Parts: sequence; C-alpha cells; structure tokens
Amino acid sequence: MSNPRTRADWQAMADGLELRTRAFIDGQYVDAADGRTFDCTSPIDGRVLGQVARAGQADVERAVRAARRSFEAGHWSRAKPVKRKKTLQKLVQLIEQHADELALLETLDMGKPIDDARNVDIAATIRCFGWTAEALDKVYGEVAPTGEDELGLVTREPLGVVAAIVPWNFPLLMAAWKLAPALATGNSVVIKPSEKSPLSVLRLAELVAEAGIPEGVFNVLPGFGQEAGEALALHMDVDGLVFTGSTAVGKRLLQCAGLSNMKRAYMECGGKSPNIVFADAPDLAKAAEAAAMGIFYNQGEVCTAASRLLVERSIKDEFVARVVEAGRKMQPRHPLEPGAPMGALVDETQTRRVLDYIAKGQAEGAKLALGGNRIAPVDGGCYVEPTVFDDVRPEHTISREEIFGPVLSVIPFDDEAQALKIANDTEYGLAAGVWTANLSRAHRVARGLRAGSVWVNYWDGGDMTAPFGGYKQSGNGRDKSLHAFDKYTEVKATWINLAD
Repeated sequence: MSNPRTRADWQAMADGLELRTRAFIDGQYVDAADGRTFDCTSPIDGRVLGQVARAGQADVERAVRAARRSFEAGHWSRAKPVKRKKTLQKLVQLIEQHADELALLETLDMGKPIDDARNVDIAATIRCFGWTAEALDKVYGEVAPTGEDELGLVTREPLGVVAAIVPWNFPLLMAAWKLAPALATGNSVVIKPSEKSPLSVLRLAELVAEAGIPEGVFNVLPGFGQEAGEALALHMDVDGLVFTGSTAVGKRLLQCAGLSNMKRAYMECGGKSPNIVFADAPDLAKAAEAAAMGIFYNQGEVCTAASRLLVERSIKDEFVARVVEAGRKMQPRHPLEPGAPMGALVDETQTRRVLDYIAKGQAEGAKLALGGNRIAPVDGGCYVEPTVFDDVRPEHTISREEIFGPVLSVIPFDDEAQALKIANDTEYGLAAGVWTANLSRAHRVARGLRAGSVWVNYWDGGDMTAPFGGYKQSGNGRDKSLHAFDKYTEVKATWINLAD
C-alpha cells in the first residue's frame, strides 16, 4: 500500500485535520457527563493536539445501557449473518477510503512512523475486518450423534455486551482484533482506547455509524484505566471483557471480573520474547536484520518485541556486530518523514521508563554496545536511540522485565538445552523465534518453547488465519483466526425429543 506523500504533504494534511475528541455513545458524539477532559499530546514535538473527553462512571453507565438496549432490540444481535457481513464489508470500504487520515491520527497521537501507520497498521486493520466479515457466515453449528428419536444441536450465540480495553502502541489494529469478531458474532461493544492514543478509534466510530451498524451497538469511552476501564470491568451488565496491555493491569482486570458477575475475561498481556540464533542459521545476515527489526520496529513498543537475543557462543561476537550495524541504520527521525525507520516513544513517561532501564542495565554490568541515549531529531519530542546490551546475564533486570522500548539484551548460550532453559526462564510466553538450518532441531526447539507463537527462520510471521495469544502470564484466549470467535460467543446445547 505505497503512498507518494512527502513530509510536507502529511504536515499540511495534519494542519487541516478535524479531530473527534468526544465520547461516542448510542450513535452520537457527547461530552463526558461531568464535562472533564484531558490533554491529548503528540510525542512528536510535545504539542497538545486537543482536549479529549474524560469518561467516568456516569459515562460507563450510559454506554453500557445503550449497548444492552441495542443488544436486546436485536437489530444487530439477531440480524442474519449475511447482513452483518455486508455491513462490515461496507466498514472495510470506508476504512480504505479514509486510510491516510487514520494513519495520520495514529502517527500524531503516538509517534510511530507514518509509513508504518499507513502500510502496516491500517492495512492490517483493513485485512482484519475484511477477513472476519468474510468468515462470519462460514462458522457452522454442530449436530450431536444421537439415536433416531433424539436430535442434539450445538449452536453459538453472542455473549451480549462486550467491553474492550485496548492499548496505545497499535491503537486501531488492536481495536480491530477485538471489534471485528465481537461485532461479527452479534455483540454490542463498549471500547475504551488508551488515553495515550484515542484519536483513531474515536474517528472509527463515525465510520461504523456510516456503515450502518445500529445505534448503541458500538460505543467509545476515551479516558483513564482507573476510571473508565475499571468501571467497565466491574460492571454487572457487561458480559465479556477483552484486554490487551500490561500483565499487571491484566491481573487487576481479572480480579474485577471475578468480583463482579464472573464475566468472561480474556487478557493479552506482556512479553519478553526470546529470539534464538544457532550457529547453523541458514543466513546470518538475514537473521541479524530480523533481530534488529524485531526489537526496534515501532520503537520497541511491541508486546512480541524480540527483546532477548539468544546467540550461540561460537558466533556471538560476529552476530552482535551485524545486529549493531543494522541498528545504527534505524535512528529515529521525524515520524512524518517517509522512510523513517523509527519515530517517537509514546510519551514522556514511557521515555523516562526506557531510560531508567538503560541506566539499570549499565549499573548491573551489561555491556552497552549501541545507543543508550535520548536524542532530539525534533525539539520537544520523545526519542531514544536503538540500544543494544551485550553479555547480558539471564538474571539481569533488562533480561527479565518488559521494557517496551528499543532496548535489546544479548545472551550467549552453548547448546540447545541451555538455549531452551534460558528462553523459558520467564514469566511470559507470548512469542519466540528459532534460527537454524536443522529441521529436526527446529521442530524440537519449537515444541519445547512455552510460547503462543513460534517463528522459525523468521520473526513476526503469520496472518489472520493464525491465532495469536500467549502462555503463562502473557495471557489467555486468542485473537485472530476462527479461534477468536470463541471469546465472543456462548455455546448452547439443545436436546430435542423426537419420539411420538
């Protein structure tokens, strides 16, 4: 999805944007009930983009009531699958028509390079809605094996009201992973985008309405987790809760689900993903480029970031040199500049967090091989260099905790058994990579890794046909693929007596 726009073109478009900054409830943009707002600040240069409605308890009540009423009315929940399919396909067309605008909102809001926002995030959002729409009328029920005098039916029904709490690093794409299957299966939704990047989801609400999804089926509550997010998780009339974000917040939301109505709760949480490179990797140059991209893409603000690079000791020095060279070419630039390999971190708080981890890595004795500094390609912005630590030990803090920034920890290993032990020595289990030309080893290691996604001679593989989710404290449930439908439906068994 190439685009010929220049930085000046993007800036001119940004200057003319009309931002949607109010909550979207029951088919209308509305102020927060108490009138509160918060600053929406761009990490590109620290400029305040606008004042966004700060949803609270009263707004949660309004949105859940609207969602419940729309669900019970049945205009969407009981619509024929083919009707929901055509409506979602109309939404896909509208997203395509407004792709440049949506990409620009993401870049201004959270600092990612415009090329990534346009060609990766929005393109993947379109694929997500399109694939799910096409799949929704191809999910069949079951007929149980019975005798001639009975009929057993197994059917799926929508949960009801689904609350979705989504992160700031891929604002629209992570929303789509929740919204597409939730809407496809007939639910009504209340979504809370992150307060760090609410603009694209708020704009999506208008497109949802234009596509013909009935009022009340889709509601957006911008605001803070401790207020709007927790209120949704505790609400007694919310039937399902889906979340992508940190493990700490995911644990709190699970508590809320249990303390309220035992709502279905699915958490996609953090990661500290190992990327294992054996000496017999088929192409070390390709593996090094992938290792750099795996941690520096999206400024390292990726739950599956390849933040732990495990390298067989016999090739470690050579391989690290290749990764460092690749990293040098990925310096942050103005995010509206086409071709920028990295942009800004999402805000000042995240920037300080990343710099604190870099300082801790140095204090604990890891060897700084690249970067480590805050830089200023744009005055007032939040930018950190690609950073590589060599000779990291598994017990180092930077090897154990999720940094969510462009910081790579290189850990040497001596054999396959040690590599697996180090890789699995983490509370997380979201993703992992294996680089080897040995087919048997590839299968053995992939099977031994405790991770929801394993990529062989690749990083970040898969498409909408493959489920995504984690083991251990990386969460539960799966996004993408037909498996995602499981989170948004109840399974009903109906047993019919056919005897006279």
